[in-house]
Amino acid sequence: MAPKAKEKPKPSPAAPKPQSVPIEDLFSSLHSHVQNYEYEQAAKVADQVLAIAPGDEDAVRCKVVALIKSDAIDKALSAIQAFKGLPIDLRFHKAYCLYRKNKLNEALELLDGLERDPMVLQLESQILYRSGRMGACMESYEKIQKFKIDSIDLKTNIVAALISAGRATEVQGMMDALKVKASSSFELAYNSACSLIERKKYAEAEQQLLSARRRPPLGLTHLSLVRIGQEMLMDEDYADDEIEAELAPIAVQIAYVQQLLGRTQEAVETYVGIINRNLADASSLAVATNNLIALRGGKDVSDSLRKLDRLIEKVGGAQPFQLANGLDFKLSTRQKEAIYSNYLLLLLQANKIDQVCNSYFN
Repeated sequence: MAPKAKEKPKPSPAAPKPQSVPIEDLFSSLHSHVQNYEYEQAAKVADQVLAIAPGDEDAVRCKVVALIKSDAIDKALSAIQAFKGLPIDLRFHKAYCLYRKNKLNEALELLDGLERDPMVLQLESQILYRSGRMGACMESYEKIQKFKIDSIDLKTNIVAALISAGRATEVQGMMDALKVKASSSFELAYNSACSLIERKKYAEAEQQLLSARRRPPLGLTHLSLVRIGQEMLMDEDYADDEIEAELAPIAVQIAYVQQLLGRTQEAVETYVGIINRNLADASSLAVATNNLIALRGGKDVSDSLRKLDRLIEKVGGAQPFQLANGLDFKLSTRQKEAIYSNYLLLLLQANKIDQVCNSYFN
């Protein structure tokens, strides 16, 4: 019997080609993600657009901004570098990323060649503020004011810069010119109280801080989880510990006013409570710790050093110490100087002369 002829293998069905999404639908999805603050998804969709239309300027900008908004600063810088060959000006975005990385001089250099529009001037002002160059910072804010921008955040920053520039006596006049009041926002109430402290009007400052802590003013349209009033937090069903954590900056400032008013025991109890419960953000904890140590003076040097050691990390090299927990980004120049000065004084009191001699601080 003749062997059966082998059947010819049937051709396997072709794999279905992946369905390509129309670019219009991708842009619609991109817009939707941005509107809903879904920045990680927006960055992924921007990549899909770029796979179809490499070099599309809108997709490039959307990807970079989405990465920045999602706090992926290193990824944003990598993307900017990858798009370097395209005729798209991303210098402003790169400058902002460098500012976030605390590379302030590099950021300023990038801004130098750009048109002095409001966005560039605002970023320049923030960089100068963080650098402690308050005179130049105020000059930049004065240029911004010519654009008549009606932004409560911008006005708050101007008032804060004025105080840091040592011009607290001008704050009320500036607020009048900007057509804002201490009750216009929680942050303005806080900054206004700081200006009163600088002018040694401590009792008035305390009342303003207590009022700001109790409730945000009517008309507040955005929530800042660092500084919002207690009543709104309660309305939002925050737990007691969460409320205490979010209001920590104002609690520290109230304790400082109590300290200035000579109510030392009240101030100490507030500082100790904030530190022991460890509910505050890093900058509030640092200020509370430093102020408590200043109140103690030469008492219990070892404990004070242990507390400051939590704020300072040893890195070696030419600069053996630096602030921990990103405090270099969060504290003003004056606050950092106060911490370093107290640390040096404590080392001297503890007779740790070698550490003092080998120390180098920014």
